[in-house]
Amino acid sequence: MHEGTVNLRCRLFNGYRPCFPRYVCEGCTEAQEFDSTILLINLDAMGDVLMTTCQLRALRKRHPDALLTWVTLPGHRPLLEHNPLIDRVWAYDFSTVSILQAMEFDLLLNADKGRASCALAETVRAKEKRGFGMNRTGAVVPLNAEAATLYRLGIDDHEKFVVNRRTGQDLLAEAFLLPYERDPYVLELTPDERRFVAEYRERLGIGPEHPAIGVQTGASDLYPLKSLTQDQLVDLIGRIQARLPEAVVLLLGGPAEHERNEAIARRCHERVVKTPTREGLRRGIQYLDACDVVVSPDTGALHIAIARGKWTVGWFNVSCAQEIDLFDRGVKVTTPLDCSPCWRRECPDPICLPMADLDAIVEGVVQGIEKIARR
Repeated sequence: MHEGTVNLRCRLFNGYRPCFPRYVCEGCTEAQEFDSTILLINLDAMGDVLMTTCQLRALRKRHPDALLTWVTLPGHRPLLEHNPLIDRVWAYDFSTVSILQAMEFDLLLNADKGRASCALAETVRAKEKRGFGMNRTGAVVPLNAEAATLYRLGIDDHEKFVVNRRTGQDLLAEAFLLPYERDPYVLELTPDERRFVAEYRERLGIGPEHPAIGVQTGASDLYPLKSLTQDQLVDLIGRIQARLPEAVVLLLGGPAEHERNEAIARRCHERVVKTPTREGLRRGIQYLDACDVVVSPDTGALHIAIARGKWTVGWFNVSCAQEIDLFDRGVKVTTPLDCSPCWRRECPDPICLPMADLDAIVEGVVQGIEKIARR
């Protein structure tokens, strides 16, 4: 649709400056026209944001020419950079909310059950809304009947911890009225980033004879019980090195894991590398991508490893292993307790921590290295 000499149906048109220097709409050969608009809201944890990227292929099959805008927390934007299936990634802030309230979309999808996300879903205008919203008293509610199952799991522990056996991707596809075909995550690296990974591996001598095993040493501050203790991590690394003496162990993490990784490295033997923890999320993704196998609790690093196609050994105690899909590239190590999973942030007697099966984690690592060697 053109209005005068401007193309209001072009992805590149913004209305306040030329899309390219010295370009005008009239006679432009670079137009990227769209036929509908979609807003996807996902402000939750990094892992949840990455899991939601599994819906993008199905969404694009249904709406191949839609203009897709994704709103997420500022710190999560790097996870969505260079994603070829998303047109715009906007940071959730006052400016963005103000802009969105002046817009209207053909379809709004809210993946979150957090109040901020649900409030935004209620206030933004859209012809159709799916996922989760909020009622007049501030309670989270499903926006469509198909979101009822996923909604129920948030308020019924027995259903979530005991009955449900479906993955988060399956449940969200149902809530979004999309076909579920077990589509993978979408997390792309640029050519420069892939070059950095290759050079980093070469610098460390990583290769077929010296595979790299990444160990994520921490988890979200919201759920500290997800993390193995420092003593357990040192013990685990020692067991891995005993089984795979030629392997290089990379300590992974962000700023929150900096001091922990320093302490672990001092206590471990040779061939343990501290990856930098203060170079930003995109660089952290690249250090993880340099690994052949990744060991992680159920945190953002676990989902990054899955998204990058790594053999992943996940340890689960408070969270629900059945909701995570490793896409046949990994092993889940769970805690055999009646109280697990529980999603507790605190526990007066966290017996699940000393019960972590380190031997099972090591076996998962060995299995991954053996599979890679056979390729």
